[in-house]
Formats: sequence, structure tokens, C-alpha cells
Amino acid sequence: MKRSPQMKRLEELLRACRVVSGGFLGTDPRILEEILETDAAELAGLGVTREEVAARMREITVQARKGLGTPVRMDPKREVSADDNRGKIICPWPHAGSYDKTITTVRRTDTRESLRWSELSRHFIEEHGFFQGRGSAFRLEPRVLVRVIFD
Repeated sequence: MKRSPQMKRLEELLRACRVVSGGFLGTDPRILEEILETDAAELAGLGVTREEVAARMREITVQARKGLGTPVRMDPKREVSADDNRGKIICPWPHAGSYDKTITTVRRTDTRESLRWSELSRHFIEEHGFFQGRGSAFRLEPRVLVRVIFD
């Protein structure tokens, strides 16, 4: 498959981004297209769309913000919190968009699994099908994410 110059430039930007320590691709040696395709296939196998995942993430963040930084019980299986940080972060894809630096944490009370994401992470999933590269600070494994937020 021939890679477009735009995808090559985007991948370089995602790897070198100084906004996030280690960049958005972390230590993942795979090319961007492979990361996107692999995560899309895994999500499809789980029977959930990226839009459904993002909607649930948004719902969790809304509930978490009600605690004003303190963990709150969202439902019998989940405790959530949100840390609002000042400022916004822009999406590196070539479109207009900036996102609050809110970090949402969800913890399963039954399994003790815990995940965190930023508003940019949610946007990446919803609009670009991008769960970030392995080894990045905010990588969300689709299977784990679905298990933690839906099950």
C-alpha cells in the first residue's frame, strides 16, 4: 500500500508531538494506518462503534465532573472522577478543534480496573478512530476500554 504524504506528515507529527510526553504514538513501531486498522477491527469484533464508545466516554465525563475533582459513584460498578486543568489542547489532525484538558478517570469497583482519558482522547476515538499508540500516556486498548465502560 502506498502511503499518502499527508498520512506520513501526520504520523511524524503524532510521534514528535511535544504536547504529550512521548508523543501520541508512544513506543509503538507500527505505522499509523496499521494502528488505525487494527483498532478498528478489534472494535468491530466487540460489536461497538467508535461513536458509541465516545458517547459513553462523554456520559462518564459528565457524571465525573459533578464530583468537582472528588470521585463519585456513577453506578454499582463504576466510580468516576474528573480533573479539570486550565487551557485547551488542539487536535493534530488537519482540522479546527481544541479540547479541554480535563482528565477523566473511571474505576471498576468490582474488578479494580481503572482507565483515564482526556477530552482529546475521546475526540480521537470519535472522529478519527485513533486510540493512540502503544506506550503512549493515554493509549486506550479498545477491548479494555469497552469492558470497563460498558460491562
